[in-house]
Amino acid sequence: MSFLLFFFVLAAVVVFLSIVVVNQGTVAVITIFGKYQRIMTPGLNFKIPFIEFIFKRISIQNRSMELDFQAITADQANVNFKAMLVYAVVNQDENTIKNVAFKYMDERSFMQALIRTVEGTIRAFVATKRQAEVLLLRGEIVQNVKLELDETLEQWGYHLIDLQLNDIAFDESIMRSMAQVVASNNLKAAAENEGQALLITKTKAAEAEGNAIRISAEAEKIASQLRGQGVALFREEVAKGMAESAKVMADANLDSSLILFSMWTEAVKHFAEQGEGNVIFLDGSTEGMEKTMKQIMAVQQLKSSDLNK
Repeated sequence: MSFLLFFFVLAAVVVFLSIVVVNQGTVAVITIFGKYQRIMTPGLNFKIPFIEFIFKRISIQNRSMELDFQAITADQANVNFKAMLVYAVVNQDENTIKNVAFKYMDERSFMQALIRTVEGTIRAFVATKRQAEVLLLRGEIVQNVKLELDETLEQWGYHLIDLQLNDIAFDESIMRSMAQVVASNNLKAAAENEGQALLITKTKAAEAEGNAIRISAEAEKIASQLRGQGVALFREEVAKGMAESAKVMADANLDSSLILFSMWTEAVKHFAEQGEGNVIFLDGSTEGMEKTMKQIMAVQQLKSSDLNK
């Protein structure tokens, strides 16, 4: 009776030890006396008690980690990077799982190798670029890291899903100098814009002034023409009036030079009324008046001869 009880207890222990439950998203690596034997997939599995052992449970889910490191550019500027790395096991194939399980002694060693590889790849790329280029090459840095790491990680049984460079920052002194450069460039652009605006303003003002002068000149030209025409008409009417007066006086047997004398006296009167001075110097002698009359008559004769022609 005691033997049967022992047998049932032993059988229960063996059955209990032979049952293995593998959670979803993981696989179990089974070894026999330290040598790889097989893989257990998610669900209920069985193993040989005391012979088969679970060497390692490997997660096939995506994993992430954050990196914080520093790199140096080609012009000796320190660049601080903050990145997030997303990676996972390539697949559940036997060779892939064997690489994941046995390439590294433990998870800590793998993480150290992965971190140093990512940091080294980024540092090598940044070392070929200048400070001013780094901020513009975020996408190129990610692509370069993926290209360099894909083959290496595949040998370890992993693949890189994503690498995000969350922050790229320089030392405080460099950031201040970069801010000064940006500020000076903004001031330069503002000065250039202001100069262009001033040039346009002055150009438009000069064009407007030129147009105003041209319009004024044209108006003055037209006004001068009209004044000349007015003076010509006035002289024409005066000449007509004088000719009619001379004809009337001739019909009345009077000397036409009386008209010239009247014009002379009217001229003297006009000088006295319109002039701004206080003294008018005229030759009031009989010879002087006779000389003036002769000059006026000579002018009148010249005009008459011109009209006859």
